[in-house]
Amino acid sequence: MKDADSKYFSNLTDRERAIFEGGISMGALFHQFTGTPVNLRIAEDLERAIAEAISLQPAIRDVEVHIDRERLMEASGEFGYTSLTGEMLDVTLTVEYGSAVIRVRLEYIEELKYPLMYVHDE
Repeated sequence: MKDADSKYFSNLTDRERAIFEGGISMGALFHQFTGTPVNLRIAEDLERAIAEAISLQPAIRDVEVHIDRERLMEASGEFGYTSLTGEMLDVTLTVEYGSAVIRVRLEYIEELKYPLMYVHDE
């Protein structure tokens, strides 16, 4: 699919535009949803809400969201909930633009001690 705004991105290949759209969507996801109150009871609902919201963005064809239940339980305090963090998220977006289909991923990389977003083509 090419958008009506493609003339503003004419200096990009389809793959570069797909990566751009994936990066924008992943950044929006991360900064919109981290900090959301979460516990084990609503984790699945939150995964679904994140996936449905992000799937509305241009070029996003599939969204897989997983909240690490072990990290969630470890972080939950005396009140039975915690705030969602990047360390808890494992997200894969499938992005299609023109002839390009790519996957971008957010996952906590232990060796980096960081929730990394990267192009994850298989």
